[in-house]
Amino acid sequence: MIYWTSPLIILLAFAAYGVLHSVLASSAVKEWARRRIGEDLVFRTYRLVFNLIGVVTLFPIVFLALWLPDLRLYTVPRELEYVFFLGQALGILFIVTSYGLTDVLDFLGFRQLVNIDRSPKLAIEGIYRYLRHPLYTGSMLVLWLIPSMTLNWMALILGASLYFIIGARYEERKLEEFYGKAYRDYKARTPMFIPWPRKPREG
Repeated sequence: MIYWTSPLIILLAFAAYGVLHSVLASSAVKEWARRRIGEDLVFRTYRLVFNLIGVVTLFPIVFLALWLPDLRLYTVPRELEYVFFLGQALGILFIVTSYGLTDVLDFLGFRQLVNIDRSPKLAIEGIYRYLRHPLYTGSMLVLWLIPSMTLNWMALILGASLYFIIGARYEERKLEEFYGKAYRDYKARTPMFIPWPRKPREG
């Protein structure tokens, strides 16, 4: 059985997933939707619909990982399982903490349904003092520290990690446009995914 074709298919599917979401998140598509549907309706529903599409279109990729021929790569010894579980618990803590410091309802798209238009606050406190993207770091910790790994799941996790990294860079461009110097200063002093000491840039 040739197993390398399975991860290739999964990675290609994740690449298509990333392209679809990049297109839907683009200003051009949003502007097209505003002209076709109307400013108010797009404001109320676009974020929620975008997130729903993200969830629904992820299911076929997970199905591929379960259905395609697979190969077990490793299962960590029982003594190491606790280390992996602790790392995953840290990842969950990162995720929960980051949601607690941001507007979750706005992120999910529910706040817009009631037409509450308010400028989002730049989150730079708490865990955001040490990481610019604790949600993505936490998610990758949870995914990569699965104690038993197969070839298909590694391809799925690799695709998800690349999606997080590319998505974070795309997101930061938008944040720089919105917040300007405040975000550039924050970016200069705060690591992206791994919390190590970082000297601020001079000038």
